[in-house]
Amino acid sequence: MNKDPNDNPEARKEAVHRGQLKPDHVKPSSSTLSSKPQQQKRILVVDDNPDIVFTLRVGLESDPTIQVFGFDNPVTALVEFEPNFYDLLLIDVNMPLMDGFQLAQNLVRRDINVRVCFMTAGEINMDAAREVHPLKSIGCFIKKPIATEQLITRIRAELE
Repeated sequence: MNKDPNDNPEARKEAVHRGQLKPDHVKPSSSTLSSKPQQQKRILVVDDNPDIVFTLRVGLESDPTIQVFGFDNPVTALVEFEPNFYDLLLIDVNMPLMDGFQLAQNLVRRDINVRVCFMTAGEINMDAAREVHPLKSIGCFIKKPIATEQLITRIRAELE
């Protein structure tokens, strides 16, 4: 019998580490989410560090109105992306294979209405980034590390 990796937190973390956390592998973290799906906001997190993907998912899902789907590989995220499914994309700027701006441009071509927030641990000139990458969907730039409460506040603001 195959066990669902989401039934076991360690197995779920391993799914993220292998870059195999797909939307159909993620279950709501509380019964509140599953009882009121119309109120859920679906966030796609893409960061090449699987520990960050896992931590962001756990932190954001502490808000019962947020459901998180995560990938630690931008190419996998692009291939698995479902248009008109996510409310917001939370994407790391610096990733191998494809940077966050390239990923966002590709995803926004497939879903023009999705909002995008970028995360980075480095310094970034937001005005210059907006000039070079003139995506209308760019919402916020989030500096890592960030406290969970602050992140949830920023995400809620972007979704309003």
